[in-house]
Amino acid sequence: MTGAPTRRTPGTPCWVSLMVHSLSTTQDFYGALFGWTFSPGPQQLGPYVRAYLDNRVVAGIGELPRGRHLPVAWTTYMASDDADATAEQIRACGGTVGVGPLDAGEAGRLVIASDTTGAVFGVWQGGEHLSAELSGEPGTPVWNELLTQDTSTVAKFYAAVFGYDTESVLPAGLDDLTLHLEGRPVAAIHGVGNGLRRDRGPHWMTYFAVEDTDAAARRVAELGGRVVRPPWDASMGRLATVEDPEGAVFTIVAVAR
Repeated sequence: MTGAPTRRTPGTPCWVSLMVHSLSTTQDFYGALFGWTFSPGPQQLGPYVRAYLDNRVVAGIGELPRGRHLPVAWTTYMASDDADATAEQIRACGGTVGVGPLDAGEAGRLVIASDTTGAVFGVWQGGEHLSAELSGEPGTPVWNELLTQDTSTVAKFYAAVFGYDTESVLPAGLDDLTLHLEGRPVAAIHGVGNGLRRDRGPHWMTYFAVEDTDAAARRVAELGGRVVRPPWDASMGRLATVEDPEGAVFTIVAVAR
């Protein structure tokens, strides 16, 4: 568990946000699922709220402009000390900068980009707002993983941009890599070959902690979401992949208390 935010090592996932068509409906869903409360955040990109748990900020949700029929998905943001320099490095390594760099009020400076396979991610240079203030508790993001066709090429991109060291995941035969900074695992790349949904393509997956994976998966369905992959046991715990009523996919994992 983490408390008050501190500066994150550049490249560390530090924030997750979601852009949706109906902000109020989405707030109702995540409020009921995770116990989040909400307050207004920076409005530079339109209506936006910060999600809180125990009065500490854990995520952000914004509303897309009317008529913008973009895919709804959680975005993982990597910490940066200089968003402009990181944007230039993304371009130099073959990625694409779609939004920014731009200021989000006094909160910080952001970039939204895509890697060499098209997977979207964000870059966050913290100002008044450095990062999520709580992690490891039910209702908070606890892990981020890139799902892609294969890990070899895209891993080189992320290593060049953010300085990750990569480590293959055992057992042998899995196309999985763990991304390390300063000797600590911070994220992963999961190669799934042709196993990606055709309507999704490569994408970053956010993992949220819950007390009981099976109960949380049932609750998702009760609230109008959908269970994409029913609960299963893995090395990090009991997982389920679900989506909210607008189709944003995320994974839930039970955490030990």
